[in-house]
Amino acid sequence: MLLPALALIAQTTSAPDYRARPPEDEIIYFVLPDRFENGDSANDKGGLKGDRLKTGFDPASKGFYHGGDLKGLTRRLDYIQGLGATAVWLTPVFVNKPVQGPPGQESSGYHGYWITDFTRVDPHLGTDADFRNFVDAAHARGMKVYMDIIANHTADVIQYKGCPIQACGYRSIADFPYQRRGGINGDPINPGFAGDTDRSPQNFAKLTNPDFAYEVEVPAAEKSVKRPDWLNDPIYYHNRGNSEWRGESNLYGDFSGLDDIYTENPRVVEGMIEIYGAWIDKYGVDGFRIDTARHVNPEFWQQFVPAMLERARAKGIPNFHIFGEVANDDFQPGLTAQHTRRDKLPAVLDFAFKQGVLRTIAGEAPTDVWQDFFSQDVLYEGGEAAASQLPTFVGNHDQGRFAFYVRKAFPNASDDEVLKRLELAHVLMLASRGAPTIYYGDEQGFAGDGGDQDAREDMFASKVAVYNDNKLVGTTATTAQSNFGTAHPLYKLIRELSDMRKATPALRRGSTVFRAGEKGPGLLAFSRILDGREVLVAVNTSTKAIEQNVLVETSSQAFTTLAGACPATASAPGSVRISLPPLGYAVCDAR
Repeated sequence: MLLPALALIAQTTSAPDYRARPPEDEIIYFVLPDRFENGDSANDKGGLKGDRLKTGFDPASKGFYHGGDLKGLTRRLDYIQGLGATAVWLTPVFVNKPVQGPPGQESSGYHGYWITDFTRVDPHLGTDADFRNFVDAAHARGMKVYMDIIANHTADVIQYKGCPIQACGYRSIADFPYQRRGGINGDPINPGFAGDTDRSPQNFAKLTNPDFAYEVEVPAAEKSVKRPDWLNDPIYYHNRGNSEWRGESNLYGDFSGLDDIYTENPRVVEGMIEIYGAWIDKYGVDGFRIDTARHVNPEFWQQFVPAMLERARAKGIPNFHIFGEVANDDFQPGLTAQHTRRDKLPAVLDFAFKQGVLRTIAGEAPTDVWQDFFSQDVLYEGGEAAASQLPTFVGNHDQGRFAFYVRKAFPNASDDEVLKRLELAHVLMLASRGAPTIYYGDEQGFAGDGGDQDAREDMFASKVAVYNDNKLVGTTATTAQSNFGTAHPLYKLIRELSDMRKATPALRRGSTVFRAGEKGPGLLAFSRILDGREVLVAVNTSTKAIEQNVLVETSSQAFTTLAGACPATASAPGSVRISLPPLGYAVCDAR
């Protein structure tokens, strides 16, 4: 356990200073407002009338709106801050298409990623004034607000003649070149590839027919549904059918039927800069998480990011944090790092970190794989300093909850073992480089049944049967009741680890030095070093106790326990004897 005294020495950042904090100092809480707290039942249907296929509201279905809103989120800020979070990242708050999908497969835009109106708050979540109140309330507590934004696509409005809804296959540029729709040979509009590409407004103006690969159709009732109005013109979309998740379709294909925006077009670049710059100007938000960033051409980000940072500076926000989603299931930092170099994204979500935790704590991979992981921090633009700003996570709304993967990997594990593995994952996340990101509900032992909709449970009393039959971790509670207590062992641990991190600069900004790993489950040890001060982090991923000498700096002679149990002194210059129980951990501050 952590030393009780640690909470007493943790420094609480005062509200006037919150904007001075660099991104690596943040502890992020990631939440879906619709699934968090219902502060106003009057907006549950978003002002719409009819059944769930009209309003999108069905609190008993995992794929529809449940009633959570911005008022509820604001009401629970004390709970979030009590956990130790310093920033709240919330899924998109913009107006969404209430319902879409083929007949019999409909679901709603409760998650926020099916935007029709980029200029105002979805009425299901409240009003623009409710969002302002939320941002102001967070700032008054010294907390930051990160908005989730999308430039890759809008809701599914554009249809292709002759195809069922969301069922058209991808048609390539080679088979259906833009030149047939207004471009000219020798001056191709072929963004994203080498050659004599011309991205000038004059060249794009030659495109007047949006039927680039399919004949597009827009239902009469939806011809003017998007805002700003320019988004209603099909000429600003690729119109090539569904992505195949490979090759050029990664950039130009529809994301499961969603209208893929033509982000190579200068008018689109200008329009998106104005859309999201206005949210900075109006609300003073502190950062953007960029959805589906890998599916947008690099040249777009190379213009968009500097424009957003400049708007933020003009608003008095010096540490505006931008991090892109580059989703992958590989333990290879290079797959994400390339987007900080080529796309010039300041940071990306650290999917490689998540994968390492899954493999070694929700799995039995060798712990020595972490040596290669930490050594590749140099791949990010800006090197190790840039890696310290990557939001790290162990589960999310798409990938699923960490507890689900623990139970999947260890189906015969006791409840105590599952809890210990969850605790170990959070120790590793809150003691490693990067900005730790807690997925809402993990602190209450939410386990989920998989990814996507199966990992988006309600924090308020749920009516969804497939949520309420889940066995939570570390408690006898279920999701059928409200889960905002502060006595859950994971809530308490995360709060204590957050205090530890805030009180220990080396854990936020220190360099990482790998110390020990095994060719199977067992010891993982690394040091965080800042200004000559060393903090040793050691975890045991095995179910057997271990005792082992670990290399440290020769100047590290005495140790104070920050978490777990640490030896008082070094066993020899440059060596310390670490003893860890099964699935145990220790964070040791050298003096």
